[in-house]
Amino acid sequence: MTVSAPTENEPKAEITASPEQLKAERPSRRTLFDFIKQQPLGTIGFLIIVILFISAIFAPDVAPYDPEEVDFMASPALGGGAPGPEHLLGGDAFGRDILSRLIFGARTALSIGFFSAFIGCSIGAIIGIVSAFAGGKVDILVQRGIDLLLSFPIIILAILVIAIVPKNVVFGIDINVIIAISIPFIPKCARVIRSAALSIVTLAYVDAAKAAGYRGSRIVFRHILPNVVAPYLILITAYIGQAILLEASLSFLGLGVVEPTPSWGLMLAGVNSDYYITAPWMIVFPGLAVTLAVFAFNLLGDSLRDWLDPKLKL
Repeated sequence: MTVSAPTENEPKAEITASPEQLKAERPSRRTLFDFIKQQPLGTIGFLIIVILFISAIFAPDVAPYDPEEVDFMASPALGGGAPGPEHLLGGDAFGRDILSRLIFGARTALSIGFFSAFIGCSIGAIIGIVSAFAGGKVDILVQRGIDLLLSFPIIILAILVIAIVPKNVVFGIDINVIIAISIPFIPKCARVIRSAALSIVTLAYVDAAKAAGYRGSRIVFRHILPNVVAPYLILITAYIGQAILLEASLSFLGLGVVEPTPSWGLMLAGVNSDYYITAPWMIVFPGLAVTLAVFAFNLLGDSLRDWLDPKLKL
């Protein structure tokens, strides 16, 4: 069977495209300005997070008082402590300035939240990628272990880890609290990253790389890892908010950060029931701080998911 070439008299098919069509076919570059325009709620969450980080970093300069400074005249037990010019958000039971403790407490919440989410998601991502790439019995064994961890409520698993891991403080950060919070995130992140990696492992170019004799590490780092970065970043952002809430819960129960370290959960735990009516600011402002931080990270996480990977299900 032969195919004759077109002669000079025969019309030649020409493919033409307008500049607008060519521009539309090019892969678009996403910038921060695109995120601001497309995700206004995520932008609000991002701005709140930036304010929290700035307050935490420059806490000694921003806070009006030392968080451990005691002013007995500002204590509700002596009839003081109400919000006013001297103490904008009032004083706690010991007469310490609530605004200053909230600002310094942001350091505790953000540091524990970030490191817990980062460690948990990083270990979970490694487990998920290895499970998806190895497949077979390895994948089955890993998934059954993940199912076992997921069967525990997150707060129960964190309490169990705190009971086992000895207390250790490095640079003012409770390492055992970080470990206790990060472990419940490992199976959740591993399950999501495995799902994303499985969609890459089954593609033709990965099979071609295996057939060409490339090492597994090369395939993972060049083909699989770059395609799971987006869900990995989304998970970290979303889990920071959960880690902040979990840290506050553990501190409230007396299992997390201990005095005199400023912590939003400790501020709530230190409120006697007698102050619920006489000094409600002792509960309202720390509770608002936890709510605002978790709300901001949830907004940013959901917006990043819709912007980077709409098909991802957390």
